[in-house]
Amino acid sequence: MLRVEKKYLVPNHKMDDLRGRISSFVRPDIYTTNHCNIPQYTVRSIYFDSRDFTCYSEKREGIMLRRKFRIRGYNDGGEENRVVMEIKRKIDSRQKKYRSFVRFDDIEKLFQEGDIEKYVIENGSGTNALKDAAKFMYHIKKGLYIPTCLVTYEREAYHGKLDSGVRMTFDKNIRSRIFPEMNTLYDDTDTKILFKNHFVLEIKYFNNSMPSWARAVVQEFRLRNDAISKYTIGVDVCKEKTITTY
Repeated sequence: MLRVEKKYLVPNHKMDDLRGRISSFVRPDIYTTNHCNIPQYTVRSIYFDSRDFTCYSEKREGIMLRRKFRIRGYNDGGEENRVVMEIKRKIDSRQKKYRSFVRFDDIEKLFQEGDIEKYVIENGSGTNALKDAAKFMYHIKKGLYIPTCLVTYEREAYHGKLDSGVRMTFDKNIRSRIFPEMNTLYDDTDTKILFKNHFVLEIKYFNNSMPSWARAVVQEFRLRNDAISKYTIGVDVCKEKTITTY
């Protein structure tokens, strides 16, 4: 089933009011930890692209059907920490993910050896883990994709109280570094801030129907849906383009 994903660029000064407005309709995501009474965790992603920036260009050109390839870890890592190899397939605002899990210490070995059965954790994403990993590796090798941009941010995450399939997240302090090594997924050195005065609000839901309470919040705060790509903006910021004026 495809999930709808709507994104909004919101001024930081509206954050507290927005939290208060949604508090009756959402609960903290079970994977969050309290940080100053805020339910959040750190998301760390390395995006892959070709040397001529195929994925970047497809987004810039507004291609409706496109894919992103990334490895993703959370918080500060640690021994035996798992990372996700993920394909995010998008058709306009709808998206589907293909995911498989690998130990962070094994990710470079997997790319060097290509031995999926040896390194992929089969129970990481159900019975399709090996299939999804094979699909990921196929596209990486076919496109000659390389680690292109590290994007890191703190995610404040909530689920709907009445419908757990509804998800609302505040992505804050978004920062990036271009051409990282895979073993630097948990290293924030030399990253650059994408938005100095804004955060990214994401509302995700199934069945093509945003809940009425979420629609009301969007209207009340006069939020505008925008095709925000952390990857492409992250590349732009590192290339010192005008996007840094946010």
